[in-house]
Amino acid sequence: MPTNEPRPLSIVHYLREVRLEAGGVVRAVLDLCRVLGTSGHRVTLLTLDDADAPAEWREPTAGMPRVVRLRGNAAVIPRLTRQKLGELRPYFEEADVVHLHTPWELSNLPLARVLRRTGKPYAVTIHGMLDDWSMAQKGAKKRLFLLLAGRRFLEGASAVHLTAEMERQQALKWMPGAKGRAYVVPLVFDVEPFERLPSRDEAHEIVSPLGVVPPYVLFLSRVHPKKGIELLFEAMRQSFEQGKPWRLVIAGPGERSYVSRLQVLARELGLTENVLFVGMVEGLKKIALYRGAELFALPTFQENFGFVLVEAMACGAPVVTTRGTDIWAELARGGAVIADRTAAAFSEAIEQLRGDAAERAARGEEGRRFVLEWLRAERVIGDYEAMYRAATAVKDAGEL
Repeated sequence: MPTNEPRPLSIVHYLREVRLEAGGVVRAVLDLCRVLGTSGHRVTLLTLDDADAPAEWREPTAGMPRVVRLRGNAAVIPRLTRQKLGELRPYFEEADVVHLHTPWELSNLPLARVLRRTGKPYAVTIHGMLDDWSMAQKGAKKRLFLLLAGRRFLEGASAVHLTAEMERQQALKWMPGAKGRAYVVPLVFDVEPFERLPSRDEAHEIVSPLGVVPPYVLFLSRVHPKKGIELLFEAMRQSFEQGKPWRLVIAGPGERSYVSRLQVLARELGLTENVLFVGMVEGLKKIALYRGAELFALPTFQENFGFVLVEAMACGAPVVTTRGTDIWAELARGGAVIADRTAAAFSEAIEQLRGDAAERAARGEEGRRFVLEWLRAERVIGDYEAMYRAATAVKDAGEL
């Protein structure tokens, strides 16, 4: 009997290395592949380093993506030799669309040339890397790259994926020819780990082996200069001077030299007894850290989607962040406090919430409800499917 249901898609993602310590891009790609697979699509993830890919993806099964480790060294830009082309060709031939990630990944350029030459549509996710703040870092080098090759790569895509309207506005300045093929779709967020949360008392027990003692403000992200941790230290120092202090917990991976500098700064500001570095935390311990926090603070200079902000809200933690994240307007609708990126503004926000437990609870509940509805997988995945089908339509119309 005929059906109006569209056929499942065959989607190939390419990401040079799959290591979660590299940041949010890897997490975003893994989550998207997983949800596309469980939605009935045939998904293949090609990579040179599959270290953090789920083990079950290495043996293809129905409803699961498959991960394929290509021959080569992820630390070296792969050359498209005849052997390499022969290795990739079967995956590209079977794909309806190929999805590439980030504008600065040099190995994307030869892949895109092959795809354009063969008429195979490709999508590119920008991952916040054309935001104003990002483009101001090593800006001359990035502008030269866009002039020589990057803009052709981006404007040759059948679909360019942005995760928020704020990102779209910033990115299109660098690829105006892609305007008609720019799609705003939020990243896929796996809500399952956040559906049943430990109580706050249970959360405190779970994180106590880390040395975490309530009450505390939580920073959980990659420990990197763009995250504004120095500003947070100063904000906490100002808060400490106004009354009984909360502790500050810093969770996440970071370069040892930078973490050491932060530890020295904490000592210089007299915060040593009130700042705790716990390193990278995953699984139930991570959820417990969010759940047990009085609030979550991220004074970031730039964040694209900011998974940690969404995770914190899903755990019921009130959030204080900046307009440096592309989804700040969405987060504000869910009760997040959007503060100026100054120590005084963060100190004021922390103090206001510290003095009002009812307000913290209300914002936490509001944020949790908002996130779980806004990022429902079945809602978001429909927008990805529409983007992919539009990309194949561009190819079929001969617009490449």
